[in-house]
Amino acid sequence: MKKISFPIIGMHCASCAKLIERSVSKVPGVISCAVNYSSETGYVEVSNELEEKNIEKAVKEAGYKALITKNDSIAGASELKTQNLEQIKAEELQRLKTKVVISSILSTLLIIGSFPELFGIKFNDLILLILATPVQFWAGKEFYLATWSGLKNRSASMDTLIAIGTSAAYIYSILSMFGLVSGMYFDTAAVIITLILLGRFLEARAKSHTSDAIKKLLGLQAKTARVIRNGKEIDIAIADVKIGDLIKVRPGEKVAVDGTIISGESSVDESMVTGESMPIDKLVGATVIGATINKQGSFIFRATKVGSETMLSRIVEMVKSAQSTKAPIQRMADIVSAYFVPVVLMISILTFVGWYLFGQPFMGFITLVSVLIIACPCAMGLATPTAIMVGTGRGAQNGILIKDAASLEMLHKVDTVVFDKTGTLTYGKPVVTNFISSQKSKVKSQNLLQIAASLEANSEHPLATAIVDYVLNKKIKLLKASGFRAISGSGVEGLINGKKYFFGKFKNKNNEVIKLESEGKTVMGLKSGSKLLGIIAVSDTLKNNAKEVVESLTKKGISVWMVTGDNQRTATAIAKKAGIKNVMAEVLPEEKAKKLDELRITNYESRENTRFHNTLFKIHNTAMRSIAFVGDGINDAPALASADVGIAMGTGTDVAMESAGITLLNKDIRSILTATNLSRATMKIIKQNLFWAFFYNAALIPTAALGLLNPMLAAFAMAASSISVVLNSLRLNRVRI
Repeated sequence: MKKISFPIIGMHCASCAKLIERSVSKVPGVISCAVNYSSETGYVEVSNELEEKNIEKAVKEAGYKALITKNDSIAGASELKTQNLEQIKAEELQRLKTKVVISSILSTLLIIGSFPELFGIKFNDLILLILATPVQFWAGKEFYLATWSGLKNRSASMDTLIAIGTSAAYIYSILSMFGLVSGMYFDTAAVIITLILLGRFLEARAKSHTSDAIKKLLGLQAKTARVIRNGKEIDIAIADVKIGDLIKVRPGEKVAVDGTIISGESSVDESMVTGESMPIDKLVGATVIGATINKQGSFIFRATKVGSETMLSRIVEMVKSAQSTKAPIQRMADIVSAYFVPVVLMISILTFVGWYLFGQPFMGFITLVSVLIIACPCAMGLATPTAIMVGTGRGAQNGILIKDAASLEMLHKVDTVVFDKTGTLTYGKPVVTNFISSQKSKVKSQNLLQIAASLEANSEHPLATAIVDYVLNKKIKLLKASGFRAISGSGVEGLINGKKYFFGKFKNKNNEVIKLESEGKTVMGLKSGSKLLGIIAVSDTLKNNAKEVVESLTKKGISVWMVTGDNQRTATAIAKKAGIKNVMAEVLPEEKAKKLDELRITNYESRENTRFHNTLFKIHNTAMRSIAFVGDGINDAPALASADVGIAMGTGTDVAMESAGITLLNKDIRSILTATNLSRATMKIIKQNLFWAFFYNAALIPTAALGLLNPMLAAFAMAASSISVVLNSLRLNRVRI
């Protein structure tokens, strides 16, 4: 199975997208098909043996054009393809602009010639016909083509409404020329087509900004790389870089692809990919990300990921994929749009019949045209996808990678956030927090650390590494230890300067040790013989902003929990520092998902204290939590997949990020708040869009049916509604998150 994404030219409404989906889904070998009207892109899952030309043919038979190339798999999209698409869209926009300009001139002449009492100029009927015909059949050609395609596929779209409405006005005017009926409506048909084309032109220009985030991300990529081959430095195109190439990066240059530093050191600005504002220090062995900027110093790195496998390419494709998915809230608009056009056709006919029975056939004709034109479902079709496109793009710019629209929507409903402890709330790396010399020993703190680290330098235990790293960072020189012996479950011992020392667990704990252990720290003692020289405490420390995040979530009315495999004492100590009251300790990795399920159906508010709540207790007790789980490790993957919204830290494993709906690339725990705010802002925009789209149709269709809306005003209102939805969605780029 493989995935294919491809641009589609010629869509004008949500009904067009549904027609293409239905047509492509019938192709043998197609597993699933989704068409995004807002981004004008098709996303198809197909079996490996399916030829892309069959999909292209199905789209063409539906009346549209698919731009499919051999490089259209979602894993292999290229910047070049995007540039070609932008050129095609620019040409389409220019063609539409030309039609709008010429149609506007002809329509203006038609209005002048149709109202001699206002302008003092009268054109005969033949001139009016000559002026109206190019607008009707040249400028309006796409309406007829789409209508014919719809009829062949037993479907109707907004183009059907426009074609029928304007054709009725045009044909009626020709009949009037022969005296069969009275009244001339060439100007009405021409102005309607012109206004609708103008609306589409403005809408297309506005929609082009909804994909700005993708364009900016693609624009970050370096164009060339300085590769070391055969001992020489040569500049090559980024597309020619291969895995294993040695690449040199000088100050101010962009990192070409992902890789690992093998010599040199520097600080790198990763803000364009992760959203992290401060440059990151990079030493030998550190990972560098393609498209980031080297601030100072030169270094050489080995390419480990190129092309579509780089982090930037994966981010771009995941954002595109997320923009292609449909949020659950969009289903309502899709259902309405599917039945909307046939219903409108029935309403327009009934409107005409009603006016005709009341003895006003001319008024019936005008209202028929007005109803057909005003009832375009474009605004409903644009309401959700445009907001999703802007929202996911805004998230990517802030280091928040949203995997699908459902996760973005669900996040605003979350009432419970469960944090994994290690690597999420804490740094996931033990560090020295306390070192205290015994008053009786008179050993200085520096000597205490020096002796302990000299012993532990021979150990591979994580706590030993923490102590050694701490001492080396303090520029304290290690001493030579001999006779080293690791005592299982206890500690280590050895000789330093001929004196025997033991470092590890010990008995006879004083109040200071008990206090440190109550804080969740591991305390070890340095002894010489039976004499305690001092103690060193090591702990996995809480992230700087963890408490701030917990407080902010609590203020939003969200219940915060922590889950960990640590013992209850250590877990409680860390939770207390973070301000978390709800703790699940001693939970095995495979039990985390089960704990989420148990938590989801738990009635977490006690209501026995009030008579009112007792009355509703049974109802409340069946309510389920909506849970977001935040983790980073392989053992978190089941819980990330089980949660309503899985949020993976960017420092985590690929397995964790693959299981999550949202990934925080910038490694900042505060991004959970940003993601939550983005979700709420996006859903607010979507609800506004849907409200005005439904309100627009609910209010103006009856207005048109009652004869209170001129067909020209109806065309203007229809175009304005679509543009307003797109512009409202673009407000997400300015909303503070």
